[in-house]
Amino acid sequence: MKKIEIKAEQFFELLRLKDTSMWSLFSQMIDGEEKEIIFLDNDEKILFNYILPSKPEKLEEDRKEFSKEFSDKLSNLN
Repeated sequence: MKKIEIKAEQFFELLRLKDTSMWSLFSQMIDGEEKEIIFLDNDEKILFNYILPSKPEKLEEDRKEFSKEFSDKLSNLN
């Protein structure tokens, strides 16, 4: 499995500047092979990772699950 390391701060800033979502970018990276995307902080420490699926259908499932979990966490903060 190919590993891709991404500096999280710069990545999310670029997404903001380009006005695009990470899911849109991830969908462009799908090529039939799973990839491990590793998000790093500025000190090269791992913040989190994501296994990019080999099929767009699985990416859509992941996006929906992420959105649900994120929404649930936000509602628990209030």
